[in-house]
Amino acid sequence: MKHEPLVKVDNLTKHFSVGGDWFTRLFDKRIVHAVDSVSFEIEEGKTLGLVGESGSGKTTVGKILANLINPTHGDAQYKGSSIFKKYSATEYLALRRNIQMIFQDPSTSLNRRKTVGQIVSEPLYIHKYIPKNEYEDRMLEIMEMTGIPRMFMNRYPHELSGGQRQRIGIARALSVDPRFIICDEPVTALDVSIQAQIINLLMELQEKIHLSYLFIAHDLNVVKIMSDKIAVMYLGWIMEIADSETLFSNPKHPYTQALLESIPKLTPGATQRKILHGEVPSPITPPFGCRFHPRCPQKIGEICEKQEPKTVRLPDGTAVKCHRYSE
Repeated sequence: MKHEPLVKVDNLTKHFSVGGDWFTRLFDKRIVHAVDSVSFEIEEGKTLGLVGESGSGKTTVGKILANLINPTHGDAQYKGSSIFKKYSATEYLALRRNIQMIFQDPSTSLNRRKTVGQIVSEPLYIHKYIPKNEYEDRMLEIMEMTGIPRMFMNRYPHELSGGQRQRIGIARALSVDPRFIICDEPVTALDVSIQAQIINLLMELQEKIHLSYLFIAHDLNVVKIMSDKIAVMYLGWIMEIADSETLFSNPKHPYTQALLESIPKLTPGATQRKILHGEVPSPITPPFGCRFHPRCPQKIGEICEKQEPKTVRLPDGTAVKCHRYSE
């Protein structure tokens, strides 16, 4: 019997108005197609990697699932209940406690006026899900779990390194015992050696307390290590979803193939990388038909230019949005 996924996203769409204020929007009716009809599932205790070029809509998906911005259309469910329905204050706090986010840049996401101890314990004061006399013990437990020395408790974020600050961001997310964590490029701003430490920490935490992750990144090597499944985004669409091993060994979509070709090969005598020509089109005026067709080296013809491809599920479990696989 198939288990219900922890998180289920169904036709999630987000469009932004171009204008920054109501007066500008009155005359400029253009919209940014940030996310269009995105669907995927995340099983309990598993990781879905979300990859794509800058501007593909990855972070927007993460912010919608964290309930930081509202979708234009579509739905997302956590344990079978919509994330966006009207909750009572108590129910909403419970939802927010179970869905937490680790941000890309800890230097801007951490409050510079608060100490490490205050930052890690603040969610406990907001959610009040354990007795007040247990707050300090819980804070110290989480600091130890994430590798933050106790002597850092009274220090401020600017006194610490980038890797130490990211550990604080992870500790803050974990303090209220969530089940689902959205990791928005959590290692992008770190040195390679520190990246490895943070990745290992996230994997250890997942195994220890059975966390589920949406891992957003543009580094395919990092995503391969972290993810059970990988979804590839381009200009607001998910082009391909597959098991990590399947996607790397047998990519189906031409865009996925191009991304994998872009990974530098360190083997002596390795073949020259294929270059994906052209620029990413504007999300304000995305191309008709398949959004990838202006850059696609395997374009079929007019069908790619005029008709949006359907997402097709293949025998190996891969879901691909491409006319080459349509019936």
